[in-house]
Amino acid sequence: MKFSIFQVSRKGGRKVNEDRMGYCYTRKSGIFLLADGMGGHPQGEVAAELALQTIAALYQKEAKPEIPDVGAFLNTAVMLAHRQILHYSTEKGLPDAPRTTIVAALVQDGRVSWIHCGDSRFYLVRQGELLVRTRDHSFLEQHRSAGGSAIAPERRINRNVLFTCLGSPIKPVVDVGGPLALQMGDRLMLCSDGLWGSLNDADIVYHLTHKPVLQAVPDLVEKALRQGGKNSDNVTCIALEWETPDGFESTLGGDSAFAVSEGAFASTFQADATGAALGELDDAAIERSIAEINESIRRIAANKS
Repeated sequence: MKFSIFQVSRKGGRKVNEDRMGYCYTRKSGIFLLADGMGGHPQGEVAAELALQTIAALYQKEAKPEIPDVGAFLNTAVMLAHRQILHYSTEKGLPDAPRTTIVAALVQDGRVSWIHCGDSRFYLVRQGELLVRTRDHSFLEQHRSAGGSAIAPERRINRNVLFTCLGSPIKPVVDVGGPLALQMGDRLMLCSDGLWGSLNDADIVYHLTHKPVLQAVPDLVEKALRQGGKNSDNVTCIALEWETPDGFESTLGGDSAFAVSEGAFASTFQADATGAALGELDDAAIERSIAEINESIRRIAANKS
């Protein structure tokens, strides 16, 4: 598998950039991640970093070199990230846990699957058409999905108000999509609300269609920052163009190619700076957490059948 990828994160008008992004891959599989730490709660950037580090660590543990069950992995990884944030909050004695959104896309066997919690989005554009766009876990999107009519000005729903996230006291709501077979030239993009909140879907599709990702991503980010003005939110975006199905290889900015051999693991993530990464839990505790999460998922699936 070969892809061209470009990623940018800008602080905008905020004091702190609470967004985090990155990706890691083996010879036959790759996962792409983006998290947006939530303002109004302490240490949003820590929650975002913990979420990505936890999922990346579990991916490295499970991808040998492929993930056996992609859907189960995505569910388990996100729930484990949620638990890690709560664990960090307890260890630090915080009165309120850090919180974050999460969106992840996992590519394997020429197909993509995705998961999200909150309002960070996943887009898939094919031949100028918007094929996939995740639906935000916000009260505004919930109103629209239910067929709600136009909202009177005095009853406007703030698009930033979410009903779920990682780090909340209640179990997060997640949506999983795919697997969807990829075609040559498909564009996949993960972004924070700082980007899509200032640009409409048509604008996003146009840039991804008519420009290589190494140009589309910075152009979209700069346009979102201009539209947002001096009070612009953090703007973070990671996008890739799917090229060929023969061997997983990353081309950054069209300049440098990084291929991995069988059994190897590559990652853009740096060592965790919070002191509360997955490594603080011993293997037995991690396995117990994963077993509990999987059992919960099985119970939910059984109740739906």
